[in-house]
Amino acid sequence: MNGSTDTSKYHLPAGTSCRGPYDLDVTPESAGWGHSGLKILTLGPGEAHALSTGDSEFLVLPLRGGCTVTVGGEVFELQGRSGVFDSATDFAYLPHTTEALLRSASGGTFALPSARTGGPAQPARYGPKENVPVELRGAGACSRQVNNYCLPGTFEAEQLLVCEVLTPGGNWSSYPPHKHDQARTDADGNPVESELEEIYYFEIAEGPDGRPGFGYQRVYGTEERPLDVLAEVRSGDTVLIPHGWHGPSIAAPGYDLYYLNVMAGPGQDRAWLICDDPAHGWVRGTWASQDVDDRLPFGEQR
Repeated sequence: MNGSTDTSKYHLPAGTSCRGPYDLDVTPESAGWGHSGLKILTLGPGEAHALSTGDSEFLVLPLRGGCTVTVGGEVFELQGRSGVFDSATDFAYLPHTTEALLRSASGGTFALPSARTGGPAQPARYGPKENVPVELRGAGACSRQVNNYCLPGTFEAEQLLVCEVLTPGGNWSSYPPHKHDQARTDADGNPVESELEEIYYFEIAEGPDGRPGFGYQRVYGTEERPLDVLAEVRSGDTVLIPHGWHGPSIAAPGYDLYYLNVMAGPGQDRAWLICDDPAHGWVRGTWASQDVDDRLPFGEQR
């Protein structure tokens, strides 16, 4: 790998990628790729927003607060949550070529992850909070919580993959470093890796005095496709991962770390297949002798 850094290209600090009504607006065009997108929308009490999905499918995923989502003659009531560390949330799925109206009586902030797709549209529908699988992954200092909203086996979609990862302060997640940037099969023809672009959107818990926390995100490429990102991340920051190994995501001691993962790619089969960096994959084998961090799960999942 050469000595250059791509951090400024792929790390989007809070407020630097806002557009129109959106606090963050990452499109396939702005990211320089073909499929994944993410908007962050804040609504004041009583405010509404008209969303046209165009050629992409979307989730409406409350980060804080709730809203109604009106699609044709259907109204989905999203109860939402008080914050990302307090609980998982209910959500709504919107197919491509859909007009929707989002309205929040009390105000809130909403993630709108998306994936460009061209297949037959699935129906708009509601995703109950109680149907979201909450997984505790890893052990010891690699313990983290994963809320699996829209993945194969948890919620049907065309191409969109969405989950949240919550990491207690001082722990590492997205570790061992892994990648999913090429479609590969093993010697028997079984798929072992899928090609997916990925977006990380971060929120960091504040310290006891209300001062903002921070964390770190690492992304690095292969010899064939160099990439070099080491970003100090704060609430509202975003990191784009077009290819390469990503991880660790590091929560500084004292500051719990949250990130929303949005993934999509060109594959006909909607799959999330990763491979570990062979230099660090051995770390997984150490978890069997360690306990899961007793600070997990977060919030009402306890």
